[in-house]
Amino acid sequence: MGIVSQEAILELQALMDSVEEPLNITFQNVHQGFRAETLVRFLKAREWNVAKAHKMLVDCLHWRVQNTIDDMLAKPIVPSELYGAVRDSQLIGMSGYSREGLPVFAIGVGLSTFDKASVHYYVQSHIQINEYRDRVILPSASKKHGRPITTCIKVLDMTGLKLSALSKIKLLTIISTIDDLNYPEKTNTYYIVNAPYIFSACWKVVKPLLQERTRKKIQVLPGCGRDELLKIMDIASLPHFCRKDGSGSSRNSENENCFSLDHPFHQQLYNYIKQQSLITEPAQPIKQGSFHVDLPEPAAEETEIAKSLESELQKFEKGNMLSKSTDGIKTDDD
Repeated sequence: MGIVSQEAILELQALMDSVEEPLNITFQNVHQGFRAETLVRFLKAREWNVAKAHKMLVDCLHWRVQNTIDDMLAKPIVPSELYGAVRDSQLIGMSGYSREGLPVFAIGVGLSTFDKASVHYYVQSHIQINEYRDRVILPSASKKHGRPITTCIKVLDMTGLKLSALSKIKLLTIISTIDDLNYPEKTNTYYIVNAPYIFSACWKVVKPLLQERTRKKIQVLPGCGRDELLKIMDIASLPHFCRKDGSGSSRNSENENCFSLDHPFHQQLYNYIKQQSLITEPAQPIKQGSFHVDLPEPAAEETEIAKSLESELQKFEKGNMLSKSTDGIKTDDD
């Protein structure tokens, strides 16, 4: 870390020392004792501009207070059938750890349908996984390895990616914006696997729009990515859809399916949230209904990416329709 970087950290630290309650309390939930590493994340997200990083961090803390994010891990999605439906349509899980101790999160981008619940339930579920990662999993990993572990690895499975992805863009943009503004620089590397042709076409359009910092984190692997991923993690931590070529994100895989509600990660997460809810309000019945969070306005970059994706997918749709119509035209020879 260079001298300028160190100076920026100290400058931002001095600014954060003057933060008053309740912002200071929620800041402790954000940094979990790794204050310097947290300041670095926000500085990186604002290209080491101290004033912009300070505003971003303070805005994040206000968002947390206004939306009671500190209580998010005490707000289970009930009944359990609804939570199961969310899990079945928002495919995400944790498959294990890299050899460096970073949690490995698996995301079924192509087969997630987001059609079993309202937007607010999916946002609630996403934030809960973020908070559980940051307040339970990462501190535990740091303690185990005796050093700060404050980021994770994400493996994105594109199996099943279709033109219907057009309907998911708005929700995915909301989730992405929440992460960019309030959980910056939490992902060390994004590995993209099982990418169909439609992804390749969309990637060509989106890649130039991404910040260089983000582009450098994304690696598109051949096939299911098994061989490349085994260089950084053991096979036990490999997501189920990376086990062999063409395995895909089957919802009916063996117990190793890390998207399944029966997977140890989801069992531990759900039980943790239920226990926290009983500690917070032991005499109160668990309320049904989603935990509403203010949905942010996407940044200009996010909006441009979403529009470009929509345009590219619509081109595909028109191309497919044209292809089908020409296939159905009989020639004079028929």
